[in-house]
Amino acid sequence: MSEKAQANRRTGQWGLIAAAIAVGFPALALRWINASSDGIDLAPGAQSLIFGAGIVGAAFLLAWASEVAQLDISQGLALAVVALIAVLPEYSVDFYLAWRAGQDPSGPFVHYAAANMTGANRLLIGLGWSSVALVYWIRRHRGLALERPISLEIVALFAATVIAFIFPFFREIVLWAAAILILIFVLYLWLHSKGGAEPEELVGPAAAIAGVGKAGRRAIVVALALYAASVIVMAAKPFADGLIETGKVLNLDEFLLIQWIAPLASEAPEMLVALLLAVRGNGSGALILLVSAQVNQWSLLVGSLPVVYSISLGQVSGLPLDNRQVWEVLLTAAQSLFAVVLLLRLRLGPLAALFILALFTTQLVISHELVRHIFSFIYIGLAVVLVAVDLGRVRQFLHMARSVAMLASGRRVPEARIET
Repeated sequence: MSEKAQANRRTGQWGLIAAAIAVGFPALALRWINASSDGIDLAPGAQSLIFGAGIVGAAFLLAWASEVAQLDISQGLALAVVALIAVLPEYSVDFYLAWRAGQDPSGPFVHYAAANMTGANRLLIGLGWSSVALVYWIRRHRGLALERPISLEIVALFAATVIAFIFPFFREIVLWAAAILILIFVLYLWLHSKGGAEPEELVGPAAAIAGVGKAGRRAIVVALALYAASVIVMAAKPFADGLIETGKVLNLDEFLLIQWIAPLASEAPEMLVALLLAVRGNGSGALILLVSAQVNQWSLLVGSLPVVYSISLGQVSGLPLDNRQVWEVLLTAAQSLFAVVLLLRLRLGPLAALFILALFTTQLVISHELVRHIFSFIYIGLAVVLVAVDLGRVRQFLHMARSVAMLASGRRVPEARIET
């Protein structure tokens, strides 16, 4: 590539960063104006669009900044941190909903608090995993086979999924189980920190940031992270409120808007980063990034919701789940269980990806409560069938669990491999 072409590319990369910054500015400006004067009244749809765009722009900035962070910390920990930072927009919306629920326990926000979480988790698997595998197959003409260690992600996701099955029976996200989920996340990060430093080649805006030198990139990463975090904190409330009011104005189900539109806005950058990795041929990195995000959301995010609710409520309490949310949580946990069992063979082919996508889109389009019930048992049944016809998956999981236990004790064993 000529020097002129390289210069044009760098200019374009910095242009993307500038655009992401600019998209977030109206959200900050409007919150400042509304706090310092009589404010500006916006239509609910416009409010959702402006503040939702701010969250998307901030999420892109966080994703690029966190990618650069892997130049200074271990690759394993970097992947975990990237996934954690990338889902911060999701945390902000969920925390706001949980806080409002605590302020008015008999109000509608109690019903919304878990909606965003269930939609985000199902979106990552149903759309994220499947899209990455299909894009990789289109580019490479072969199924996606994981080429990196993933034992820790699989074991952590399985443990968090098992805990999630408890909530429907108690009809709330109980505090003791939430504490276990938070502990799972802490252990997950701690074990990831034991990895060696093997940074990957960066592309796009992340490469532009990394190219300014060690001191420069660190300063830029900190500045972008602080700016993006400010936008997300300022935009979470009006974005969520705007979605709810939009549903009322248009006579749409507010629960579904919170469940699907909010996660689409907050997780679009994360899934785009994964898709770009898949296009470049790094299917393993793409899928592991999404699996790591799944671990983050099932452990730290879900575990934190009753904590936020309790603080807002002024007393220790689990986060209540109504009948609709009970089935939503069960469906989300069932999908996660199926996905974990499917991934135990360390590969995700195009047929499996299409099957995941078909199951997801079907239960997404048909939102009747009975369909939620049916699909919950379909996912669980499929997981049982996969294990029954292939007991090697159980041996694979036990080997992964042993690998994690050995890592925790300071020893290492060979990473799990596909049995023949």
